[in-house]
Amino acid sequence: MIRKLLPILLALVGLGVGLGVGLFLRPPPEAPAEAEAVAEHAAKEGAAPPDYVKLNNQFVIPIVEGGRVASMVVVSLSLEVAQGHTEEVYSREPKIQDVFLQVLFDHANTGGFRGSFTDGSNLVLLRRALREKAVDVLGDIITDVLITAIARQDS
Repeated sequence: MIRKLLPILLALVGLGVGLGVGLFLRPPPEAPAEAEAVAEHAAKEGAAPPDYVKLNNQFVIPIVEGGRVASMVVVSLSLEVAQGHTEEVYSREPKIQDVFLQVLFDHANTGGFRGSFTDGSNLVLLRRALREKAVDVLGDIITDVLITAIARQDS
């Protein structure tokens, strides 16, 4: 009887020890890259919290397949800017909307809104492209572009 229990007991002890060592040697969790960028920017700006500016209009992007509109994507965006620059964003909003619309059209034309369009890596690419254009228009007051809502309606 003990001969039959001994291998099971040794396997359970080995499993427990392996689990304990794995947990002990696990690397510490890393902060997300976006959080690090915000923290770094806040440190440069004297740790002032950023302002968030919601763009007034949603962006409506048609997805064209075979010469016809197959679906529509609606996106709402907000901008994270250095504190005190909200009015500057609103004064340049038409230009910001124009460059953002071009980025969103390009994203749609390359297939970015097809399939699993809300996949994290897909949205990171979109945010990065939007942020680059926002920096072109607003300069270094822009910290990030936030996708606050996104929806696709297939026809």
